[in-house]
Amino acid sequence: MSEPKFHGRSGTWVGASVRRREDPRLLTGQGRFVDDIHLPGMLHAQFVRTAIAHAAITGIDLSATLRVPGVVAAFTAADLAVGDIVAALERPAEEFALTAMPVLARDRVRFAGEPVAIVIATDPYAAEDGVDAADVDYNAETAVTGLSHALADGAPLVHTEARANTFLDVTMFATDGIDAIFDGADCVVQVRTHSGRQNALPLETRGVVASWDARDDQLLVQTCSQVPHQVRTVTAACLGVQERTVRVTVPDMGGGFGIKCVVGREEIAVSAAALRLRRPVKWIEDRRDALTASFLAREQDYTARAAFSAEGRILALDVDVVCDMGAYSCYPFTAGIEPLMATAEMPGVYRVPAYRARGRAIATNKAPTAPYRGVSRPQYVMTMERLMERAARELGFDPVQIRRQNVITSFPYSGINGVTYDRGSYRESLDLAEQILLDEGWYGYRADAAAAGRAVGIGYCCFNERTGYGSESFAKRRMTVVPGFDISEVRMDLTGAVVVTSGTINHGQSHETTMAQLVADRLGIDIAAVKLRQGDTERIPYGWGTFASRSITVGGSAVAMAATRLGEKLCLIGAHLLGTEPDNTRLDGAGGVAACDDPARRIPYEEIADVAYLRSHLLPKGTDPTLTATAVFDGVGDGTFSNASHAVVVECHHGTGAVEILRYVCVEDCGVVINPQVVDGQCRGGIAQGIAGALFEEITYDDLGQPTGGSFIDYKVPTACEIPDISVTHLQTPSELTESGAKGAGEGGTIGAPAAVLNAINDALRSTGTELDRTPVHPQDVLAAFQRSDVPA
Repeated sequence: MSEPKFHGRSGTWVGASVRRREDPRLLTGQGRFVDDIHLPGMLHAQFVRTAIAHAAITGIDLSATLRVPGVVAAFTAADLAVGDIVAALERPAEEFALTAMPVLARDRVRFAGEPVAIVIATDPYAAEDGVDAADVDYNAETAVTGLSHALADGAPLVHTEARANTFLDVTMFATDGIDAIFDGADCVVQVRTHSGRQNALPLETRGVVASWDARDDQLLVQTCSQVPHQVRTVTAACLGVQERTVRVTVPDMGGGFGIKCVVGREEIAVSAAALRLRRPVKWIEDRRDALTASFLAREQDYTARAAFSAEGRILALDVDVVCDMGAYSCYPFTAGIEPLMATAEMPGVYRVPAYRARGRAIATNKAPTAPYRGVSRPQYVMTMERLMERAARELGFDPVQIRRQNVITSFPYSGINGVTYDRGSYRESLDLAEQILLDEGWYGYRADAAAAGRAVGIGYCCFNERTGYGSESFAKRRMTVVPGFDISEVRMDLTGAVVVTSGTINHGQSHETTMAQLVADRLGIDIAAVKLRQGDTERIPYGWGTFASRSITVGGSAVAMAATRLGEKLCLIGAHLLGTEPDNTRLDGAGGVAACDDPARRIPYEEIADVAYLRSHLLPKGTDPTLTATAVFDGVGDGTFSNASHAVVVECHHGTGAVEILRYVCVEDCGVVINPQVVDGQCRGGIAQGIAGALFEEITYDDLGQPTGGSFIDYKVPTACEIPDISVTHLQTPSELTESGAKGAGEGGTIGAPAAVLNAINDALRSTGTELDRTPVHPQDVLAAFQRSDVPA
């Protein structure tokens, strides 16, 4: 890694809880989101969506739609004639079934809510009226509504290309002799866990404004996407135009959480309509469609066995992962994203000497699955932690002690899963989390509560999170589209102020603040002099956006490298102007270049910029004008690993079955903390989403494939009343694989919460003899446990 000549003055920007620079704009109503965009002559789009989960389309009649006042146009798939969205893996046909997702359904529909036509009108209300007037005929077929149905003999096929309704079926890491290890083990435990289907629920639903610019010969697509360059690539391919013809920009964005890091069919349909009509077209997803017809996540089943020695050492792990991926493969990750993540990384923080995993992605007649904060890790971590809990009970160990027996403590560690883990604080975070509960008296509180007939439990979760995925680690999934690198340019103007470009996308992570902190430290300038520009495919050749906690690890590393290179150029020019050698200069931390042997001899950046731009004849021979520097960073090897331990105290109430969280402790290590306040916010927000999955949120379907949670009346979202105060303690193990020493912090909170909460509930229910292994845990589940026991209500 490159080393900056200026490492920061006393009280450097990195490590300081600088106030978020985004907040004044957003909190005063000056933010600009997709729905704030109003263009002259703009039209509005809505989609005709099927109410049938599985059917052949026998006819679409839009003649009544076209007669609705205000309706300008209406298009079917045949009218638009755009290409399909195809996400592929480089795997043999017996492992992966290649399927396509049409932009608009053509011959058949595969889930309730799938778009079959687009209606364009002068206002949103006319567009809705036009949708209501559409007449679509179907030949309904049996809907495949669950994993057992999808895998049953003779089940209807969601795609003819996906035999046995299976998108992906892979077996990995089958250690030789693993069956003999299980046969000879002192203790073998098994769990079967299930997680319910969830919605990511960004505050801002999906939306797009597409418009044709005749002067630039370009289609401008303004959308709330985490991956604008991928939207550009797929839009151009589907429309059959050169990629330069499409420009994608992202205004302010109200959350994404993963569902906006895939390419949606609606934004392409709107783009096709705008291209055809040569008028701006806007589409804003309503909340019902967002809940039922957008990308969903999380519905997974795990059957796992673990072999242990009498001393509590794990000897082998055998797991079968089955993921309900809905009707289509998402671009670019494919339907394989969930099982491939789970099987590749399930051993996590534990030393597992023998491992076998089977991962399957199953097609059903439900809305398709996309990545959601954590991507399978909340589920496989829950499974691993349930195995630890069960083994502790079988062997008579304390649940924390059995984890201590097995966590990785020596780094770097090469796992049985072919992953090398960089330095972390797995044991230290677990010890500290336990110590906090001990010091606060929660173990005594639990004992006193039990004596009083109350059900109070303590639960733990210890896990890691791979962050900073580079192209090398993504390539192991055999995607035909391999994310990884990021590009940044740092440009200084005549006043010494700096503009930074990055391929990452800020949708709540405070990039405008944290990226500026990195640059301010590298160049020795005030943070107010740094401006970040993101979300425009014209600014950099290609960017992979923001997902998988990659922004600071990969994008931030590119930014830091570019700033360092600009600093080197400043020193080169400054040395020439000071009449000394470049090696005798350094950035002085006060907006200038100084001579090392005589710091009083200095030249401010403004004077260097004056020469670089306005008097370039004075530059050193062979030095290009302007003050710009560009850098590319790609994640190294298997990436870097953040880690954390969560400790939770809950009370299960006899009368109602309600689960009340009394205490929530998070001890996390994301390497160097750029901005502690920002990281705390990421942790708390992630934990809130994890608690939501553990106790509240679930989308279910009836036997006809109809989603049952079309509003917040049915889809239970926790409020501030249900989310407890969360304490966050930071450990810092600097990464050697990133420019700043930082690791990712975006997903960890969500990963650990379901397991910690579930383990605490099971501890509270221990006297009932019931152990729960599915989330969300509903009050009726807790009540049933009490009713089956001899514990008086």
